[in-house]
Amino acid sequence: MSYSTAALVRPVTLDDVRGAQKMLSGVARVTAMEGSRHLSQLVGAPVHLKCENLQRTGSFKLRGAYVRIAGLLPEQRAAGVVAASAGNHAQGVALASSLLGVRSTVFMPKGAPLPKISATREYGAEVRLHGQVVDETLAAAQEYAERTGAVFIHPFDHPDVIAGQGTVGLEILEQCPEVRTVVVGIGGGGLAAGIAVAVKALRPDVRLVGVQAEGAAAYPPSLAAGRPVAVENPATMADGIKVGRPGDVPFGIVGELVDEVRTVSEDELSTALLLCLERAKLVVEPAGASPVAALLSEPGAFEGPVVAVLSGGNVDPVLMQGVLRHGMAAQGRYLAVRLRLTDRPGALATLLGVLSVVDANVLDVSHVRTDPRLGLTEAEVELHLETKGPEHCAEVGRALREAGYPVIG
Repeated sequence: MSYSTAALVRPVTLDDVRGAQKMLSGVARVTAMEGSRHLSQLVGAPVHLKCENLQRTGSFKLRGAYVRIAGLLPEQRAAGVVAASAGNHAQGVALASSLLGVRSTVFMPKGAPLPKISATREYGAEVRLHGQVVDETLAAAQEYAERTGAVFIHPFDHPDVIAGQGTVGLEILEQCPEVRTVVVGIGGGGLAAGIAVAVKALRPDVRLVGVQAEGAAAYPPSLAAGRPVAVENPATMADGIKVGRPGDVPFGIVGELVDEVRTVSEDELSTALLLCLERAKLVVEPAGASPVAALLSEPGAFEGPVVAVLSGGNVDPVLMQGVLRHGMAAQGRYLAVRLRLTDRPGALATLLGVLSVVDANVLDVSHVRTDPRLGLTEAEVELHLETKGPEHCAEVGRALREAGYPVIG
C-alpha cells in the first residue's frame, strides 16, 4: 500500500462481485480486450486495453446500475428510481430500469450535451433538466426522491454499485490471467473499488493504479488525510471523473486495496484520446483515456503485462473537436501563430509561399486591420497550421522570422 488507512471491514466481497457477474449475464457485454503494439513498445511490456467504451450505453455504468436496481424490494421498484448525472450514469440507470421494468427519472444539468440527453430518453428515462452544475442537479434529484419515495441511485457510493463495477475486474483476470498491473481512472471511486475487490481477492500480487485528472484530484489529499476531502471547483475536460469528493464506501476500499493514485494533465488526457483514436481505432472519452494518459506520462513506471481500462466512449462531438485540436497542439501537430505584415496586394500570397516551402498546411486565416495598435499600412494575420511535430513547428517559426515576419504569438 502507498497510503496509510484505518483498518476496515470491506462492505463488498468477492462473493458479491461473483453474484453480480451472474446477475449481469446476458445483460452487460463481456467487453473486448485489445492489445496495443504502440503502448507495449513504450512500456517495454505487453499492454492491453479493456474496452468498456464498447459496453452497452457506451460505458461501464450499466453494470453497477443494473445490480443496484435489480436488488430493490418489490415495493421500492414500484416507487421508481431517480438519478442525477451529466451523461454515463444517466444512460446506465435509464437502460437498467427499462430492462427491469422500473420507472426512472433522471435529472441532468441544463448544459448537458444534447446527444447524452437524447440517448437517456431513448433508453426509457424521463429526463428533467435542472441546474447549471451537477451539484445543483444532484440536490434536485435527492429532493425528488424525498418527495416522491423514488429510490435514489447513487453513481458510485453504494455496495451494490461497486459489486457491479467489480465484474470488470473478474473479466480482466479471465481475459489476461498473466496481468501484473491494472490501471483505471478514478472519479468517485466505484469502478476502481470494485475492480480492486475482485482482483486483489484472487491475485493479491497484481498492482492497482488509479488515475485522476489534476484539476479534479480529490483522492490524493483524501488518502493523505485518512478521510474523504472535498476539492473545491473541480475542473477538467474529463467529466466522467470530475468528482469533487470521494464516495464514503469506495474511499475505504481504494485506500486499502489500490496501490497508487496518479494524476494526469489536460494535455496528457487529450494526447491519450488522440492516440486511442489514431492507433487503436477506438473512440474514447477523456475520462476513459486517463489510464492511457498515465502510461504515456511515465511508461517505465508500470510492470507488464498491463491492462488499461477504457471506462467509456460517450464523448460529445463538439468536445471531441476541441480535444482533438488540443491533442494535436500538444503533440506539435497544430500550430497557431499571429504576425504582422504590410497591408498591400500580394502580401498574403507571399506569406503563404513561405509556409508552402516548409510544407506547413494552412487550415485557417483571419485578418485584423482596425486594431489601434496597428500602423496605417499594417495588418495582423492569425494562421492555424497543421504541422508534423515539434521539430516542424520550430522550422516553421524559423522560416517566418528569416523572411522578416514579426511573430506576435
